[in-house]
Formats: sequence, C-alpha cells, structure tokens
Amino acid sequence: MSAQNSAGIQTLLDAEREAQKIVQKAREYRTKRVKDARSEAQKEIEQYRKEKDETFKKFEKEHSSGNKKAEEDANKEADVKVKEIKDIGNKSGSKVVDQLLAAVTDVKPEPPRGRE
Repeated sequence: MSAQNSAGIQTLLDAEREAQKIVQKAREYRTKRVKDARSEAQKEIEQYRKEKDETFKKFEKEHSSGNKKAEEDANKEADVKVKEIKDIGNKSGSKVVDQLLAAVTDVKPEPPRGRE
C-alpha cells in the first residue's frame, strides 16, 4: 500500500507542477498581452496626435493667411486716410493756423450767464 500511496502522491505532485507551468504560461501570456496593448495604444496616440497636429497646422495656415490679408487691407486703407489728411492739411493748414491765432489773440470776454 505504501508504494501505491507513493505513486499517488507522485502523481499529485506531477499534476501540481504541470498546473504551475500552465499558470506561469498564462501569467507570461497576460503580461505579454498587456505590453502589446500598451504599445498599440501608444502607436494609436501618436497617430492621433499627428493627425491633430496636421489639422491644426492646416487650420492655422488658412486662418493666418486671412489675417495677413486683412492686415494688408487695413494698412492700405490707413495709408489712404493719412494721405487724405495730409492733403487737407497742406491745402488749408495755413488758414487753420490763422484761425487758431485769431481765436487766441482776439479775446472777447463775456460775462458768465447765471442760472435761471
């Protein structure tokens, strides 16, 4: 009976070792799958980031060129207005100066008006 018990124990020990091997392989497989999933997720993140960067650059290019155009138009318009003001100043500048000098030098005092 002792040999039979010994053989049964040995069979149980062999089964336990085999189960440990299976568990170890499952752990290794799970660890590998987690690493693969992280790697795949990182690749997807990088791809998504590249797509969004390209979209942003395209958007920025389209809108910044519009801003440059608007800025150029505004500068042209401002230059035209400044030229108009200078032309008016050249035409009637001396007249305005004479009127200002007359207003300053020809003082006509008026009594203050009371409140009624």
